[in-house]
Amino acid sequence: MSDKDTITKDYMQDKDIFADAFNFLLYGGRQVIKPEQLRPLDTTSIVLPYGEDGQLVPIQKYRDVLKMVTAMEDDKAAYMLFGIENQSEIHYAMPVRNMLYDAIQYVAQVEDTARSHKMGDKMPETRAEFLSGFYKTDKLLPVITLTLYFGADEWTAPKDLHSMLSADKEILPFVDNYHLHLIAPAEIADNEFTKFHTELSLALRFIKQSKNKNKLKELINEDTSFRSVSKKTADLVNVVTKSNLHYDDREERVDMCEAIEGIRNDARAEGVEKGRVEGTLKTLISLVKDGILTITEAASRANMTVAEFEAKTKLLEQV
Repeated sequence: MSDKDTITKDYMQDKDIFADAFNFLLYGGRQVIKPEQLRPLDTTSIVLPYGEDGQLVPIQKYRDVLKMVTAMEDDKAAYMLFGIENQSEIHYAMPVRNMLYDAIQYVAQVEDTARSHKMGDKMPETRAEFLSGFYKTDKLLPVITLTLYFGADEWTAPKDLHSMLSADKEILPFVDNYHLHLIAPAEIADNEFTKFHTELSLALRFIKQSKNKNKLKELINEDTSFRSVSKKTADLVNVVTKSNLHYDDREERVDMCEAIEGIRNDARAEGVEKGRVEGTLKTLISLVKDGILTITEAASRANMTVAEFEAKTKLLEQV
């Protein structure tokens, strides 16, 4: 698992951030899903397709984050299964991938229901109930999978199954479509970020502007929320945007203004050092041309081989 996969998975395990993402997706930011209503589930899924010889062949799939939601609706408990798939790169088959995850969850629910009937006292009323193991009154829990894209670019991959198909217009209506539920920073309007209520908003806004240094600097300077960001959020954006931010790992809060200033200071220091080295090389090259030093002596003083010194000489003469 890459650093990006590890850190995004850990970040979205947080109950508050997980609930925030789904409240944005489903309810436009209204705080309907509460963090305390979430219960983590095993992210390992088993699908049992038939092999060539008719035998069941188990295939193991791992979801990024999966939680059960217990919400109250009209004084009754409503149960749902919410999954998140984190993407640091665009995935062109994401609708099929998520559709498989959802299907596996529904299959598991049917199998669990049939198993509970076998172990319980309630007998099937019809032959159809006996054969399927799923009774007429049984119901499944809704499964919703959200793809959270931690990239600055727009999501250019298909957002539904139909977009991936090669089929004529007469056939397409008979193919059930599957829509991708997506959160991508580049596709969120600036005034929509207020619908988030955790630091997920800061992380996504940082990612959105990460390729435009001027807009990123303007964002961080104008929004005081970036003056004190949790280390886990700073770590997330640092890894997924490869920003090389500078901050103390021992501190729980990070001032993003100072962290970005550390990058600029390093860049200035590197520029000064590069200028100093080139100045020394130019002096050594002049001494060789004047016959004061041999090329071997000059290369030695520059901590280079003769070949490296000659190559650098040609490069500087072209500038």
